[in-house]
Amino acid sequence: MNMAPVILGLVLVLSDALATEENITLATPTGSLRGTLLLANSRAPGPVVLLIAGSGPTDRDGNNFLLPGRNDHLKLLAEALGARGISSLRYDKRGVAQSLDAALREEDLRFETYVDDAVDWARRIKGDSRFSSLTVIGHSEGSLVGIIAARRIEAAGFISLAGPGRAAPAIIREQFRRAPDLAGQAERILGELEAGRRTASVPPELHAHFRPSVQPYLISWFHYDPAKEIAKLTIPVLIVQGSTDRQVSVEEARYLKQGNQHAQLRIVPGMNHLLRAVPDDDGKQLASLAEYDVAIVDHSARLVAKVINEQVGALEKF
Repeated sequence: MNMAPVILGLVLVLSDALATEENITLATPTGSLRGTLLLANSRAPGPVVLLIAGSGPTDRDGNNFLLPGRNDHLKLLAEALGARGISSLRYDKRGVAQSLDAALREEDLRFETYVDDAVDWARRIKGDSRFSSLTVIGHSEGSLVGIIAARRIEAAGFISLAGPGRAAPAIIREQFRRAPDLAGQAERILGELEAGRRTASVPPELHAHFRPSVQPYLISWFHYDPAKEIAKLTIPVLIVQGSTDRQVSVEEARYLKQGNQHAQLRIVPGMNHLLRAVPDDDGKQLASLAEYDVAIVDHSARLVAKVINEQVGALEKF
């Protein structure tokens, strides 16, 4: 982005006295983004992480208004890291919650828009004298955003939480194999988009997936293969994946690991997509979408904190 980011802050003290929070604003040429900087109660300078949310209209705390209730998985992760001496910045995605005024028309949105936003936030906190190192953490689709952003800003390390390891078209094709009556039409459209061409021929039953206004974003997104992008990272990388994640499988984490043989891969038993301890049960998985008062899986927070506190060094066996 051409406009230099501007940060304004309002300091809030958390009730547990473990950390303080600053509500901050990042000015961009097309509107303001808003986030929360959680400052760990530790001797400065200390490590800081940039938390990047997943797909859809997801806010800084990890909540998506298309899903029932609140789950706060990113807020809980930030607090868990803060209790371990690690500061963090999490933010509302462009066009979501308090970043609503920065929304672009859907036809103007590109995958790179989200990468640029992450880079602008990262550059701001990377230059803050209160912090000694910056690690980028991306959750779900935010993993790919984080991979690209971490390379651009020369982060100290990168951590993928439930991040896909294959390019989006491959995953979408797999999803449509469960709907054989739509698979043929979907394949035709995917082929056009992968070739960088828009198509006006979208049947009504596929409009939600491939409507003309979203096609420019899909074309830009399809350009990136997570395994190929993570291979470009020369910084320490940790891949964390839950064994009961129904949105992103353990196989996806292994695909990601194949892209970077130096990366550490850790499978957390019993952790789902929202970083909760949830068994592979339909009812309990659905209920976890709105369980904001359930603590984040402690094991994953310890993994992340250990890596960061060791300057993203080699992991000990857990």
